[in-house]
Amino acid sequence: MRFVPPGASDPYYELHLFATGHVQTRADHLHDLFNALAWLAFPRTKALINALHAADIPREGGRRGRRRDLLTLLDEGGAIVQCDDAELIALLRGFRWKELFWEQRSRVQRCMRFRVLGHATLEQALNPWPGIACKALFVPFDADPDAATQAWLAALPADATPEVAVPLPVFGYPDWLADNRRAEFYDDRRYFRPFREKSRSPRGTPDTAAPGPQAPPRDAAR
Repeated sequence: MRFVPPGASDPYYELHLFATGHVQTRADHLHDLFNALAWLAFPRTKALINALHAADIPREGGRRGRRRDLLTLLDEGGAIVQCDDAELIALLRGFRWKELFWEQRSRVQRCMRFRVLGHATLEQALNPWPGIACKALFVPFDADPDAATQAWLAALPADATPEVAVPLPVFGYPDWLADNRRAEFYDDRRYFRPFREKSRSPRGTPDTAAPGPQAPPRDAAR
């Protein structure tokens, strides 16, 4: 992989990256800085995300499919949750934010790690606002997060959708924000939206309302 300035005539971003190994990176641009850091921290994961994009694009006829929706959400706003504690994972999956982050606070700090993969989330976290959230996937606590996430992505079926990743309001993690040292912080629905079942996918997986907006997709050459 090489970090290079974008060229005016460069083709489609994901295909160009896959063909050349060149990560187009604008100088003095925070979004691209965090993307470069994500490549350095999670090289296997980022390479597989790109390879899956490149494999799907020719089959899509110009319209992005649901698996690429998922890949984009993870690339821009993904989080890797390292945890073996089934009860904590159930609280997170169940949108039981106050029980998780406040009532089980010390346990979360001992038994649950968040690794933010999404470079858009990292950029937004420099100027925090209540709508910031991630899409989370789970790997074992002691696993190498990059290798484990690569394996998770490699096992995705071709018809995977964004619903396989779990909404996660990352600012709830103990002490990320000074405000979350108060119990009342976890009652603020701007940060912690409740579960709302909108519909069911054809595979029977409930669609859920994420706790906040996700970053926009970044497909084209910039």
